[in-house]
Amino acid sequence: MDDQQRKEKEAVLASCERYAEKAYDAMYDAHSPSDATALYSDAKEGFYEALRVARELGLADEVRRLEARLAHVKSVFRSQFS
Repeated sequence: MDDQQRKEKEAVLASCERYAEKAYDAMYDAHSPSDATALYSDAKEGFYEALRVARELGLADEVRRLEARLAHVKSVFRSQFS
């Protein structure tokens, strides 16, 4: 992978994480349990894609950080929205 491809993948990683965090934040403003569940699903998908890219780039510290964040999001959803 050349420098340009790496930069593009890093941008995808950042975009996926932003998407996931935005969905997570929106869960708190959801108008119904089904809306919260849909946003939770979006957040998970964003984190899973960010994790995939981080692994592809060999960013072990980033993978650990994203895994911890995803675990936190799951824990919050299960305790507050289930």
